[in-house]
Amino acid sequence: MSEWKQVTLGDLLSRVRRKVAVEDGVSYPAASVQMYGRGLGEKEPFVGGVSKYTTLNKVRANDVVLRTITAFEAPAGVARAEHDGTHVSGVFITYEVDQKALPEFLGLYFQTPAFWEEMQNRASGTVLRRKTISDMSFRAIPFALPSLPIQERIIGVIGAVDDQITALDNEAEAAARVRGGLLDEFSSAASSDTKPLGELCPVIGSGPSWAAKDESSVPSEEAWTVLKITNTRPDGSIDLSELAYVVGLSTRTKAIGPTSLVMIRTNGNRKRIGNVYLPPEKVHGAAVSAFQFTLDAVDVETRDYLYLVLRSPRIQHQLSESASGSTGLGNLAVRWLKTLEIPWPEIEMRKLQVESVQAIDAEVAAIRAEADHLRNVRAGLLSGLLDRTIEIESAELEA
Repeated sequence: MSEWKQVTLGDLLSRVRRKVAVEDGVSYPAASVQMYGRGLGEKEPFVGGVSKYTTLNKVRANDVVLRTITAFEAPAGVARAEHDGTHVSGVFITYEVDQKALPEFLGLYFQTPAFWEEMQNRASGTVLRRKTISDMSFRAIPFALPSLPIQERIIGVIGAVDDQITALDNEAEAAARVRGGLLDEFSSAASSDTKPLGELCPVIGSGPSWAAKDESSVPSEEAWTVLKITNTRPDGSIDLSELAYVVGLSTRTKAIGPTSLVMIRTNGNRKRIGNVYLPPEKVHGAAVSAFQFTLDAVDVETRDYLYLVLRSPRIQHQLSESASGSTGLGNLAVRWLKTLEIPWPEIEMRKLQVESVQAIDAEVAAIRAEADHLRNVRAGLLSGLLDRTIEIESAELEA
C-alpha cells in the first residue's frame, strides 16, 4: 500500500463552532491569520460595546483557521499553544484536524505555492481585495497526504532548517544590538562640538503625492521610479524587489542622489518615524513618496557619518518622540529636523567611527543574507518533499 494518498482538505477537517456571546465591557483576546500560510498572529482584542461583533468564535490549539476574505492571499494557518483561547470574528472559519493528519504538517502544506494557487483559483468575487472562499471550496482542495511517520519526518527535516534560520536571526540581532550600543556611545559622547543637521544637510524635503491610477509596477520611459515606504524594512534594509513607477510627477521632483539619505517622515507606528536608510546606487535618480524625506548631505563623507549617528537608538528615540500629532499618523517637521544637533568630533574620529560601524553592518548583512538563502532553500525543500520530487531520505541526510 502506498504511503501517500490523494485526499482533500475536507477529508481531514471538521468545521467547529465555539460561539462566544460578546458582553459589554469585556475584553476578548484575538488572533489574526497571516497570508501565505505564515500562521496565526497577534491582533487587538475585541471589546464588548466597542467591537461591532455580538458573537465570536473561540480558537483552540491545533485548529486550522481560515480567513475567508482576501482569499487570494492564501490566509490559512494552524493555531499554536499560544493561540489557545483567542477569538476570531465571523469572517474566519475554524476546523478540527482528523487523526490521519498532523496539524503541523497541514501548516507546512499551507506554506507551499501549490496551496496558494489552489486558493487563488477558488477565490470568488469581482473586487480583488474582497475575493472570498467558501467552506465548501476550501475543503475541496486536493493534495497528497503521506502516512503519519512520513509526516513526522518531513516536519523534522523542515524544523531542523527552521532551527538554523532562527540561530542566524538571533546572531544578526545580537550583532545589531552591539552596533546600537556603539552608535549610542558615539552619539552621546561628551563633546562641545555639534552642528545642526540643516548645516550638514542643506536640502531636506519630502517626496510627492500621486493618484493611484498613475502608479504601476511596470517601468516605462514616462514614469519616475519611486522608492516607497513599503520598500523600507524595520531592520534598516531596503527591498528593491517591488519598486513603483509613477507618471505625471513634476519635473521639479527631488531625486535621490549620491549624497542622499532616506528617512521615514510619517507613519502610524511612531517607532518607525525617523528610521533612516542608505539608498543603493540602483535607485539614484528615483523619487521617494510623500511619507519620506530625502536628506542631501554636503558630501559623501558627511552622508556616511550622518547615516551612523542618525541610526543610534538615542537619536532614533528623539526623532520618533518629536513627531507631531497625538493620534493617528505622527509627522516629523522639516523645520525641527534642521535644528537637530549632531555630534561633530574631529574628522579622524568621525572616520574611525564610520569604519567600525560599517564593519558590524557588513557582518549583520552577511548573516542576514545567509538566513535569506536558507529561507529560499527551505521553500524549495518543502515543495519538493510534498510533491515527492525530493526523497525524504536524501533530505534527512542534508538536514
